[in-house]
Amino acid sequence: MTPSASVTFLIVLALLAANLPFLNDRLLAVVPLKFPKNLAIRLLELVALYFVVGGIGLLLEQRQGRIAPQGWEFYAITAALFLTLAFPGFVWRYLFKRHA
Repeated sequence: MTPSASVTFLIVLALLAANLPFLNDRLLAVVPLKFPKNLAIRLLELVALYFVVGGIGLLLEQRQGRIAPQGWEFYAITAALFLTLAFPGFVWRYLFKRHA
């Protein structure tokens, strides 16, 4: 996979993973729950998916060659980007008025 295809794949994957907790009522889109998911569970899911996408990104970078060292700034920026990508799902779940 070329570097530009890896980056595009990772951005699309991050967009889907960031919105996944807000678009369904299952835990990690697999495990059905006996109670409705609240915001705290959705945010914990969001953190878990951030690390999953980060691991996939690390794998893709490792396959391309040497892994560049990252400091805390890198993780702060990627976490902020992941939260920004989750905004459409949050708006759809909590702010969009649905008429019955």
